Amino acid sequence: MTPSSRERQVRIGPDRYFNEIASAKEAVAIPVIASLNGTTSGGWINFAKQIEQAGADALELNIYWIPTDPALSGAEVEKRYLEILTRVRASVRIPVAVKLSPFFSSLPNMAKELAEAGADGLVLFNRFYQPDINAEAVDVEPHIVLSTSMAMRLPLRWIAILSGWIEADLAATSGIHRAIDVIKLLMAGADVTMLCSVLLQSGIGQIRVIEREMREWMEKHGYDSVAELQGSMSQKNWHCSDPTAFERAQYVRGVSTAQRTVTDE
Repeated sequence: MTPSSRERQVRIGPDRYFNEIASAKEAVAIPVIASLNGTTSGGWINFAKQIEQAGADALELNIYWIPTDPALSGAEVEKRYLEILTRVRASVRIPVAVKLSPFFSSLPNMAKELAEAGADGLVLFNRFYQPDINAEAVDVEPHIVLSTSMAMRLPLRWIAILSGWIEADLAATSGIHRAIDVIKLLMAGADVTMLCSVLLQSGIGQIRVIEREMREWMEKHGYDSVAELQGSMSQKNWHCSDPTAFERAQYVRGVSTAQRTVTDE
């Protein structure tokens, strides 16, 4: 089977990517952060070096890997993440972040291990796209669904839990569409919020809309700066009668709320 014209367009190759980084650096005055998904140890290291040489200010290690071998233990999966980070960290001078899967058995421990191994930041979370089966063609086909604001609940919960305990910046990704989404994640303790789906849907100008609406919300609620907002509702800083608010203790409260909503309708 020969690749379709669309598939050939997607396969732009590393040289094109390096050129895009260099062009972006010339075009803007803000930091340019590159993303890398490798498959071999040598590939991770070599491409990381070339990305740095192309002018990237920082590098995200997008470890888009789904373990499928039943003989592979959880400890071995964690070890591979740490090995990739350690080798790349030793080969470049720019800051390095790791884009994490949400499926570790002990996410706080994994986050701590990565921070101690040299990760400058952690990106929560990698959203693994789920394939579909075309029953008529009897084939497996990609099924890409853009995120909705509901998807931000997962990074919000874990950033709120990790904030203040992990010696690395925390970046939130997936489901960030509106100013209020950014505000909630900042309250949880995020250092960075990342946009994708909303820009594909509404265009790059949506960034200005979100920024304007954030300023309006902060002024209305008496916040003078993002720093004042940031981490104010993390598990560590939010002094309330229920310190387990981001844990399973909220399950009963959530179900009760849902029952009342259904009854009211």
